[in-house]
Formats: sequence, C-alpha cells, structure tokens
Amino acid sequence: MSQPAYLTGHTYDPDRAQAFLERAAAILDAGAVAVMLSIGHRTGLLATLSRLPPSTSMEIAQAAGLSERYVREWLAVLVTGGIITYDAQHGTYLLPAEHAACLVPDAPLGNLAVYAQHVALMGQVQDQIVERFRTGEGMRYEDYPCFHHVMAEDSGQTVVAQLFGQILPLAPGLVARLERGITVLDAGCGRGEALMALARRYPESRFTGYDLCADAIEDARRAARKAGLHNLRFEARDLTHFDEQERYDLITSFDAIHDQRSPADLVRRLYRALGPGGIYLVQDIGGSAHLENNLNFPNATLLYAISCVHCTPVSLGQGGDGLGTMWGWETAGAMLNDAGFAEVQRHVLPHDPMNVWFVCRKP
Repeated sequence: MSQPAYLTGHTYDPDRAQAFLERAAAILDAGAVAVMLSIGHRTGLLATLSRLPPSTSMEIAQAAGLSERYVREWLAVLVTGGIITYDAQHGTYLLPAEHAACLVPDAPLGNLAVYAQHVALMGQVQDQIVERFRTGEGMRYEDYPCFHHVMAEDSGQTVVAQLFGQILPLAPGLVARLERGITVLDAGCGRGEALMALARRYPESRFTGYDLCADAIEDARRAARKAGLHNLRFEARDLTHFDEQERYDLITSFDAIHDQRSPADLVRRLYRALGPGGIYLVQDIGGSAHLENNLNFPNATLLYAISCVHCTPVSLGQGGDGLGTMWGWETAGAMLNDAGFAEVQRHVLPHDPMNVWFVCRKP
C-alpha cells in the first residue's frame, strides 16, 4: 500500500504521531476552558464561587443571579477541565483557593481570567480575519467587540494597581515633580484608567489623554466627570500627525506604541513634545523581536495569536507597519535611542513579566 501524500518523503513514527494527537486533543480542551473562564469572569461566576463553600449548581446560580441550567453546564466544563472540584456524593462544586488565587478580581497572583477574554474575542472576529488572510487588508479598532473593556481590566492589574508603588519610582524625582505640578500626556490612553489615578493623586499637575478611539474617550470623559476630576482632559485624536512642541514634562504610553501606524515616527513626535529634561515612560510587550528567543516567554503563544488577530491588523488598517505585538524590546529600545533620548533605561517588574518598561529622559 502506498503512503498518503502528506507522508511522502517523511519518516513516520507512529508513537510520536499518537503523542501529538493527544497533545492536539488537549489543546482543544484548553481552548474550551479558556472561553468558559471568560464567561465565568464576565458573569461573575468565578468571583461568586470564590466566596462560597461547596455548593450545588442551584445554590451557585442563585448566588450569582443566573440561570441554573446554564450554570450547571458551565460547571461541567470547568470540572472536566480541572479548574473546579466536584463531590458526586453531595452534588457540590468548589473552586479551590489555590485556583481562585489567579482567576478572580484582586487575586494575589493576578486575574488570568481577564486574558481569557482575548480567546473568546478571537472567535468573534474569525470570519473577518480569515478574509484578511486572503486580501492582506487591515482591521479597525471598532471591529473588535468590548476590546477597550478588556484592555482597561488589563491596565487595572498591570499599571494602575502598581502605579505608585513600583512604576513611578522607576524615574527618580518624578513623584516630587508631580506633587509640585507638571504637565502630563498619556499617548494612547484608552479609557484613561491610569491617567485618572494620576489626576486623583496629584491635583497640582495637569493631565491630557489622547486616543484614536472615540468610544474609549467618551468612556474616559464620563468616568472623569463622575469622579469630579477637573485637572485632566481627554480627546479622541489620531496621533499620526501629532505635532506639539516642548509642551509636556511627562509623557506616558501604556501598551500602546506597537499598534500605531508608525511607531518610530510617533516616538520621534513624542520626543519633540517633551520639554528639556522631560521623561517618557513606556510600557509595552516585553518579548524579543526574534522568535527563537520567545520560546519560553510568558504566554508567548497567546501574545502571537493576539498579534495575528488584533495588533497587526489594526496597524495595517491604518496603513501602518504592522509590527505586531511581539515587535520586540530590542526594536522599541532602538526607536527610543534613535528619537534622541539621552538616557533609555529598561526594566522588567516582578508583578508583570509579560511587559517591559522604559524610562527615557530628554536632554
């Protein structure tokens, strides 16, 4: 019997093939669990379970204010997926504290269920992405349902929660300047969570947030009004032709540069917008520009997938470079140096191994 066409010219090891089949099947299970974690996060089921003793599906549904039949099916996924334990004798479910430690809001290890939403989001835009594979065209930010909501939750964990204890101290003297009063720009501010936290803490300083997406800016304005913050403003603005000269003492960009149409050009423009002695504080994905260096990088597979489905398409949709999520800390550092910054320091923080932080000073 002749070999199948896909085996022609290849050595076939049945044991290795069987092992990979099992791995592929596990990948499918893991994908299903990721989507259910997203649902559990958005419905509050994970948070509810973390507060309950061993409980029946009806008790869990009632505590969460949800339909028992859907809750029961969701529980079955997470039991078979190894997330929740099940006592068949009593018909009760439990989210172990060790599992809740990385799956619920304010968890000590961070809330990974926030990132599970990216997996669910990929499914929602799959048809459009398949078409882009054929045409090479890009996407718009508004093509992604709830994207800014997910990014705001991400920012809440990696930026806002650590802003005053770990992030601002990376730039010696910056806190004192903020207390005295300086002008600050957040370039690519999204819903403005970080900027609002700064505005609350430093009432003598003045804050501006720019973002391309009008819906995110409207959310930011609404939240700022509700908080009674009068020392900041938000504006929907395409930064492609940003041209403000020596206006700011501090500029920040939190996970925003690699999505831009031309990151290198924007970094140069932001450099010009800083006054003498100004500081540019940048957070971006901390992977390498070289695939072989990312084989053990935290969540590299997820980050490359997000790049394929979101970051690369939205850059291409602006007519941009399409550098993608994993554009690399080497690329970012070179751009910052080329822009003219006299000093560029790179940091990786213990709470956030996925990102890199640059502190850049203008002469």
